[in-house]
Amino acid sequence: MADVAQFDQYLAPDGPTALVIREYLMPVEGPDGVVFPATFAAGDGFPGGYNIDRDAHGNNVVLIDSVGSQANRIEPIFKEDKYRHLVPQIVIEAGEKMIHLLEAGHRAGDAIVRCSELKEDLQKAFHEVLRGNAEPLARLAPTSLVFGVWDSRDTQAKLPRLVASTIRAFNARPLTRSAVYIPPVDYAALDVFTEEEKAKAEGDQKNPLAQRGFVHVPASGTHGGIIADGGIRRDATLGLAALRLLQAGNDATKTKALQRYILGLALVAFTYSPLGYLRQGCLLVLDPNKQREFVEVYPDGSRRDCRLTHEEALAYAKAVAEEFGVAQPQSVRFDKDKAKADVLESGEKAKTKKGSKK
Repeated sequence: MADVAQFDQYLAPDGPTALVIREYLMPVEGPDGVVFPATFAAGDGFPGGYNIDRDAHGNNVVLIDSVGSQANRIEPIFKEDKYRHLVPQIVIEAGEKMIHLLEAGHRAGDAIVRCSELKEDLQKAFHEVLRGNAEPLARLAPTSLVFGVWDSRDTQAKLPRLVASTIRAFNARPLTRSAVYIPPVDYAALDVFTEEEKAKAEGDQKNPLAQRGFVHVPASGTHGGIIADGGIRRDATLGLAALRLLQAGNDATKTKALQRYILGLALVAFTYSPLGYLRQGCLLVLDPNKQREFVEVYPDGSRRDCRLTHEEALAYAKAVAEEFGVAQPQSVRFDKDKAKADVLESGEKAKTKKGSKK
């Protein structure tokens, strides 16, 4: 059993500000392989597609995997047998579907949770956060303290991300690709539709005949990935300075146990590598020619090597979880009446807000 005080230096006021990991990555095909970044919908002046930031010198940075996406890849590991004993296992039953709390998009602040039998308990926990006591929330949804949560639809309680990870590519060359779908037979010749309808539909991807695969459909100049001439890098931080702000009210003993518990979960999440398959065309591995960096960063800017392994973090997390106490697994039901009331309440708040502006 690991010593629960093993990493108390990270909780000390004069301890490191953060832990930082910097990993250099490459596509499985090699450093000059083509990799497909995430694509985003158009909006707020953004045309849609790859998120590419350019400077006046012609350099660019391409977002491969966002901080939110990385969190969504890491958080569900706490459902796995190796880690499940570290956090409460809570499942929401919604009809025939079972949604694990670790998969809810807004974590403890998600509508699926807010409109379940957990509503009152979570509402109380968020109110306690506003009073400076994060312990009740840690007993229900501790990963919300690790990856951040905002109860934006109710109490407005907000906790920052402690673990943040992002993957970016540098000085990338965007590529395009083209393709065409060719139907196996001429459906117009089979009198499914006329030659005139066929001619009108070909090349129009929004035409029902094209959408259903009855005519030729060309797709030209679509996103074809990138070649990252400047390399690909994952930057991850564990904000120890933010973690030290977590309190269990004025109880110093409970605060220490809370901080150790959340530190244990954060170290497990931080040292877990979310590489491999990210999406079709984006299979990344470590670049063996570039040294991985793992350091403790102090308030004066000094940096010291950190040699903590994932298995050491896991052993510590087990010890502090046992000290803190992890709730038993539970299943709760989604309540459609709570959901209807939530929508009505939201509408009333919107009317009140609109009326106050007049």
